[in-house]
Amino acid sequence: MQTEQTMQLNETFKRVKGASKSLALICDEDRSEVLNAVADAIVGNKERILRANAEDLAKMPKDNPLYDRLQLTEGRLADIAADMRNVATLPSPLGHITKQKTLPNGLRLCRISVPFGVIGMIYEARPNVTYDVFSLCFKSGNACVLKGGKDADCSNREGVAIIHEVLKRYDVSPDVVTLLPATHEATADMLNAVGYIDLCIPRGGRKLIDFVRDTARVPVIETGAGVVNTYFDKEGDLEMGRAIITNAKTRRVSVCNALDCLLVHESRLDDLPALVAPMLEKNVTLYCDAPSFAKLSSLHLPPSSFNLIQPATAESFGTEFMDYKLAVKTVASLDEALAHIDQYGSGHSEAIITQDEAAARTFQAHVDAACVYWNAPTSFTDGAQFGLGAEIGISTQKLGPRGPMSLEEITTYKWLIEGEGQVRA
Repeated sequence: MQTEQTMQLNETFKRVKGASKSLALICDEDRSEVLNAVADAIVGNKERILRANAEDLAKMPKDNPLYDRLQLTEGRLADIAADMRNVATLPSPLGHITKQKTLPNGLRLCRISVPFGVIGMIYEARPNVTYDVFSLCFKSGNACVLKGGKDADCSNREGVAIIHEVLKRYDVSPDVVTLLPATHEATADMLNAVGYIDLCIPRGGRKLIDFVRDTARVPVIETGAGVVNTYFDKEGDLEMGRAIITNAKTRRVSVCNALDCLLVHESRLDDLPALVAPMLEKNVTLYCDAPSFAKLSSLHLPPSSFNLIQPATAESFGTEFMDYKLAVKTVASLDEALAHIDQYGSGHSEAIITQDEAAARTFQAHVDAACVYWNAPTSFTDGAQFGLGAEIGISTQKLGPRGPMSLEEITTYKWLIEGEGQVRA
């Protein structure tokens, strides 16, 4: 028997599905104008958004790894608005002819890109996702149903309210972006909204993604957890490696492209102290295997760094820390590094630091991940950094889009067939 909330949400899903049809009537120039207006509204209403965000932050301890993801600042709101304006300038992903042919019987076939229709997005304590998903969905002609986490509910509701104000000003149905209650029941209702939700995308930790994949009755694209490794090869450049590793780990520790495990060739153990020195200065705790622990624990470290060198446990490898923590493992060869990544990587982003092109090409060919780097940090795995405007998530699956998902990745296609009365024999 359906609960009252389920019945109410089914009505909501129906309205969103109907509103999605109206998006097809909006030209790309008008879509871009609306996005620019929303970007202006974000900056113009920053006090409202930050007050709402402060309510959410007050409920979360500052030492929670999700605190950084949850926090909005004037600078971050300016970046969100800039990303939205960037999306507005991008070419429309719709109406592209991706295949065209005429059959021997005279039928003319044309395959064109079209929206999915309604995209459901489930995410955790990341209020910036509200704006990213709206901008990408609106630009690509998709309506969106948002299911944020309770930790960011005040921030999400204020953001959607501002978007709705702009949509109404432009006579666009506010139902094209709908925020569900921050309850587990709402998640279940979305995952069972067959006929209303055309595609569901979870964005969060492994527990959330596994739940969505195992529960959903609607189509799902996984945006996987990021267990990220970087291998410092025997031919790695020390100064380059130090900069890359530090940036990958400490730029923002709470994001999915942040480094979780440093693999070091055994011949370069003497360089390990120099490699990790900047991270120790930033109070990154290192969970080291036996050789790396012996090397680092013998150093004359300042008292503030004594507790930052810890022996690794079995759980240290294959963990997405989302914190100032990093596993360190010594390997005897490139093959051993590859085997470690095969076992513990999540298919998100992996990197090698080396001056040996043959080793780099072997690494890139072997590693099974959405993004594979050579002499660059995994922190670049991001839709905006890839020149895609923004992203709806990083897909780690192989069926469908892979890597940063932007406008092109949230469209599908349909066939248009024209004839002059042909019939099939």
